[in-house]
Amino acid sequence: MKHVIFGIALALLAIHGERAAAAEQSSPAESNVFGAPTPSISERGLTFTLRAPDAHSVQVAGGDGLGPGPFPMTKGADGTWSVTIPAAVPGFHYYWFVLDGVAVNDPSSETFFGYGKETSGVEVPESGADYYAITDVPHGDVREKRYFSKSTGGWRHAMVYTPPAYDKDLKARYPVLILQHGSGEDETGWTRQGKAQLILDNLIAAGKAKPMIVVMERGYAERVAAPPLKLGAGTPAVEVKAAFGKFEDLVVRDLIPTIDASYRTIPDREHRAMAGLSMGGMQTLFIALHHLDLFAYIGSLSGPIYPDLNSKQTLGSPQHSPFNTKTAYDGAFSNPSEFNSRVRLLWLGVGTAEPELFRTGIGAAVQSLKDAGVRVVYFESAGTAHEWQTWRRGLNDLVPRLFR
Repeated sequence: MKHVIFGIALALLAIHGERAAAAEQSSPAESNVFGAPTPSISERGLTFTLRAPDAHSVQVAGGDGLGPGPFPMTKGADGTWSVTIPAAVPGFHYYWFVLDGVAVNDPSSETFFGYGKETSGVEVPESGADYYAITDVPHGDVREKRYFSKSTGGWRHAMVYTPPAYDKDLKARYPVLILQHGSGEDETGWTRQGKAQLILDNLIAAGKAKPMIVVMERGYAERVAAPPLKLGAGTPAVEVKAAFGKFEDLVVRDLIPTIDASYRTIPDREHRAMAGLSMGGMQTLFIALHHLDLFAYIGSLSGPIYPDLNSKQTLGSPQHSPFNTKTAYDGAFSNPSEFNSRVRLLWLGVGTAEPELFRTGIGAAVQSLKDAGVRVVYFESAGTAHEWQTWRRGLNDLVPRLFR
């Protein structure tokens, strides 16, 4: 009888051990360098490790999606520091280590241009979110386009997505979406962090979106040898306007003519759209609303609403007066019926977990526009903050509405 009880106990321990092992199972993030076991993802959360035997303290820090860090790491006997943090919101998140007070990248992670520099990043999968997955459908190409800009007096670098059939039917021509990144990022952001090319591939294959060319440029247009430009909280509105004006010149005088001359575009306003995230959304509203002769489709993903850049406001400050549809953006909405007849789509989006500056400003503008009779599409990404998952979801909603 004792042997039976002992056998049952062993069996129960084995089952418990199997369950515990299953619970502890983790997988390397797809954003790791080849063969790196961490960062790893499990039901418990994200695990980070760094071998630094001579360090005195190591922390892991990152963007909003990682939670309220930085998180202190614990040193093991072999000199490897580690920590497991609670599960992050699905999507892409920037992160870095703080080693004895110095921010360093993780040698186990690929780097992505964010925060104004190459930064580590971790991709946390979202169950069922296959719209940005690599699937067995025809795929387009992401090309690099270098061209000389008269506006800046130097060479520029743009990323260009061409749809799957672009090189097969050489007579076909395509509409164009100019798609801009946010502050601290560059022209690689939408394809590396945002997976825009996969979103387009899947939408086009499903017949939900028109095949189109997508152009992604660096959102800064200082002249060669000019000091680096930094736009952030506290920047006076007049400085923002001057910076956006330079980028406006680049888009209108250099980028659009170059793309039309280099690719098989349909070079008219009815087949040209502009959209962007955060700073790129601000730039889109600033440029496209002043050039309705060039753009019939306009989208702003989490773009802060600053309808008057002639004011004494600073970037990051809340709007103290209601959104005035008569004066906003130099009167672009002052005649709603005329605006509606010219603009095929005005799209504004935000994440429900974004800071109040974004949610309140964008939401109030949408309500004022609707009250005035301006057609506007409003999109909310549930549970996401000022991060790439918000913008992936936004792009997935925006693109099917273009060029219809």
